[in-house]
Amino acid sequence: MTDKVNAILFHQYGPSPFSEKIRVIFGIKGLDWYAVEQPVIMPKPELTLLTGGYRKIPVLQIGADVYCDTQRIVAEIEKRYPTPSLFRGPNQGLDWCLNSWADRVFFQAVVAVVFGGGAAMADEAFIADREKLTGRAFDVEAMATALPMMKEQLRSHLGWLNAELQDGRKFLKGDMPGFADAAAFYNIAFMLGAYPAIKDMLATLPNLDKWVGAVHAIGHGNRTEMSREESLAIAHDATSITRPQADPHEPNGLVPGDAVTIMADDYGQDPIQGELVTSNAHEIAIKRTTDELGDVVIHFPRAGFFVIKS
Repeated sequence: MTDKVNAILFHQYGPSPFSEKIRVIFGIKGLDWYAVEQPVIMPKPELTLLTGGYRKIPVLQIGADVYCDTQRIVAEIEKRYPTPSLFRGPNQGLDWCLNSWADRVFFQAVVAVVFGGGAAMADEAFIADREKLTGRAFDVEAMATALPMMKEQLRSHLGWLNAELQDGRKFLKGDMPGFADAAAFYNIAFMLGAYPAIKDMLATLPNLDKWVGAVHAIGHGNRTEMSREESLAIAHDATSITRPQADPHEPNGLVPGDAVTIMADDYGQDPIQGELVTSNAHEIAIKRTTDELGDVVIHFPRAGFFVIKS
């Protein structure tokens, strides 16, 4: 991996469940990538400089192009590295729907069980950070009280996946792994690390338990470590490959050059301001200029994000 300007720089941290989704995708595609380890909690000065204030993990960087949210990261990886495809069969839209379920409904059940079950990472600093991130109380005691009910919710979600595998297929879409597997797996991987009692539940779901082993065996591709400082130097020295492009069907009349503010619609609603470069039904990209990095183009998905004309 000598051409670092065009290399995959993946800003992540080890226990991050959403990072695991992308690491599995690196494994499916057999990709070389650099791991840029970021702190679990704020402050994250190098990350927020790169992203204009976006603090959530993971973030993908290639040169001076920065991709926020796993939805946008997956799409970019598939675009740049199309073989083997992450999409098995004709139902790409359903794969994206499964991903949305995993990121929101399934993930919230997992969070309630993991932290209600006494996850070791939930110290005072972590709780304070997540309360600032979400804008509401991160009440571990309430989660512990609700644990019996949330375990039933969790079992229902796991049961759907188990039923999908009842015909004996190795992966969710057939004999080869794809996006659906990475999206469904990461929550279970998080629980295996932070809530070991999940193994007892998986033992009652044999199809799912076997599938978990198959996805785990895929691995994470070829990883090399990189410092945060070097990733910023690469952004400074590179030039974005993104070109201005207007969307003729843009519902709110946004055009390249407009000043816009982007923020997530669920949590971590830090506003990111910049100049619109390109947009379509699934992506919006803005340019930001700083003394430290020069011009950087930051990419977000449209689903799950608000865009406001400044």
